[in-house]
Amino acid sequence: MEQTLTEKILARKSGAPEVSAGEYIVSDVDWVMIHDSTGPLSIQGLREIGTPVFNKDRVVVVFDHFFPAPNVNAARMHKISRSFVAAEDVSCLRLDGVCHQLLAEDYVAPGDVVVGADSHTCTLGALGAFSTGMGSTDIAGVLSTGKTWFRVPESMRVNITGEDAPGVYTKDVVLEAARRITAEGALYRSIEYTGDYVEKASVSNRLTLCNMAVEMGAKNGVVEADAKTQQFTGRKGVILHSDPEAHYVENVCIDASGLEPMIACPPVVDNVKTVAEEAGRCIDQAFIGTCTNGRLDDLTVVAGILKNRRVAPGVRLIVVPASYRVQQEAQRMGIVDIIHEAGGVVLAPSCGPCIGRHGGVLDENEVCLSSQNRNFTGRMGHPGSEIYLASPATIAASAVTGVITDPREIL
Repeated sequence: MEQTLTEKILARKSGAPEVSAGEYIVSDVDWVMIHDSTGPLSIQGLREIGTPVFNKDRVVVVFDHFFPAPNVNAARMHKISRSFVAAEDVSCLRLDGVCHQLLAEDYVAPGDVVVGADSHTCTLGALGAFSTGMGSTDIAGVLSTGKTWFRVPESMRVNITGEDAPGVYTKDVVLEAARRITAEGALYRSIEYTGDYVEKASVSNRLTLCNMAVEMGAKNGVVEADAKTQQFTGRKGVILHSDPEAHYVENVCIDASGLEPMIACPPVVDNVKTVAEEAGRCIDQAFIGTCTNGRLDDLTVVAGILKNRRVAPGVRLIVVPASYRVQQEAQRMGIVDIIHEAGGVVLAPSCGPCIGRHGGVLDENEVCLSSQNRNFTGRMGHPGSEIYLASPATIAASAVTGVITDPREIL
């Protein structure tokens, strides 16, 4: 039977010669991740099960959603996780970036099965792995056994061709995918990204594509691993490929060459328009970072726009590198200095203001243009605020002008 990439990974990890969409399987798990927000509930579940962790070297605990602790409740959550790490002798406690970025940099290899107590764990599919988010109580079971069950998802193919036009970036492409597929159009499916655009894309940009698969309802997003993947990770893994006649329940074709800069308008991710349609809307805050667009490729684009320019009066520009490694390289390249000289603020690597807990919370009637993946009502603070999603280029250009701006106007 011809199989898709996701089916091949799950077959290999379940010990079956092949699996079919809709089939229930039990799979070995290579990596399990918990972070400071969802982790304590998983830890409580493990304590109720009454076993130690299945492998202390395969559990990654990350402080990123509210780190450093902005209040007493956050500090208490951190204390619970620190005690767990000490009691179980967990070797991977990370305080230096966003969980998904750290897993990509230092842990996940092609062919792995990865689960995390965070919906954007699907990001790691960019490395040719099966990676998905799960609830904290389900993660407790994985912490105990090193296994979990899945219903094998149907696969759909998003075939992206062409090249980015000036001012257009991978974030614009994936927003166009969200517009076409909608927020529920890929429900419990595997989105496999293919095409010459994806083949030419950096691993950083592939991570952006897979990160937003869940915003279309998908179980996971995945890209076939290649030499770029191995160079990025330094880990060989097991590179698998979809069979030529594998079955996809849907094919979506996107020509990147014909796209304009795109923007997702509140309050849902698939409310996507061209930036030109929303141009002129005043903004209060411009935020660049997160597991979607806080990587070096993104910050390089931002620096190119901000150099020798100033942020508009009244606009708060907040930049948060996705990891300490990204921050170090940005400092070495002079990117951090350019952001500071433009009037922006660079925070420590973390999720930052993405979920409205610290580092840039919004008040009533404030408008934020953000590079994150969700623009739901109240996500970044007051329910009366508004969040627009766009590429780092669009955000940097808009920070300079003070209004939503097509980056092609100042490139």
